[in-house]
Amino acid sequence: MSDAPKRVRVTAADGPRRPAPVTRGIAVPDAPVAEADAVYARALRTSQLRLALGTIAGFLIVTVAVAVAITAIPELDRVTLAGVPLSWLLHAFAFYPVIAIFAVLYTRGATRNERRYRALRERE
Repeated sequence: MSDAPKRVRVTAADGPRRPAPVTRGIAVPDAPVAEADAVYARALRTSQLRLALGTIAGFLIVTVAVAVAITAIPELDRVTLAGVPLSWLLHAFAFYPVIAIFAVLYTRGATRNERRYRALRERE
């Protein structure tokens, strides 16, 4: 038993230490891949922002157009359903389908953007 080697605790590697690259808390194996990922991530954020702003602009245009159309057609006030003028019902309920349509369009666009991003990352 006395012939057994003595145990040694290794606390640091021998030789000079290199400073770790700054990655904001993300472990990155090598720099060129990290730079490509950063470019792809920036492109994804840009396309998602462009999609969001376009969706908001389209929604506002359609919403204003519906409101102006309801206001501009005075015949809608003469038609009543259960004692409530049609223009009131349209103001109350016509915007929900518009919201749903824009929500579906935005979701499909965002999914498409992310699918393209994943395809680019997997190609590497």
